[in-house]
Amino acid sequence: MWDFSAYLGLFVAAFGAATLLPMQSEAVLTSLLLAGKQSPALLLVVATVGNVLGSIINWLLGRYIEHFRHKRWFPVADDKLLRAQRAYHRYGRWSLLLSWAPIIGDPLTVIAGMLREPFWSFLLIVLVAKAGRYLALAALAFGVLG
Repeated sequence: MWDFSAYLGLFVAAFGAATLLPMQSEAVLTSLLLAGKQSPALLLVVATVGNVLGSIINWLLGRYIEHFRHKRWFPVADDKLLRAQRAYHRYGRWSLLLSWAPIIGDPLTVIAGMLREPFWSFLLIVLVAKAGRYLALAALAFGVLG
């Protein structure tokens, strides 16, 4: 039962961390990797899948939230949204390689949806970015502490 709980907890943390929720998946993954009770490869897959699915939720929100842009309750000011859209247009879809980064990564995935980034290019780039981040974290954890 503990194994399932560990994987489920990691999935929830990774999924939540990829959405606009203030969650942290790196600490959960690192502690599970260092505990050595689960398969490192499966932990990396679970974290990556959860994180990518969370980013897909952001992309979907971006696709449909534009309808509400001029409502009073809309969470982002027009000038900030315009600045983010300009940056995305300047660097294009390759800016999604930073989707793993704190603070800027989650909004990038929302903006990609708003600007109608095709799903398959979005998915491929975000998958590479998220998996790369978790692989680097695992290598660092095992290299430094292993």
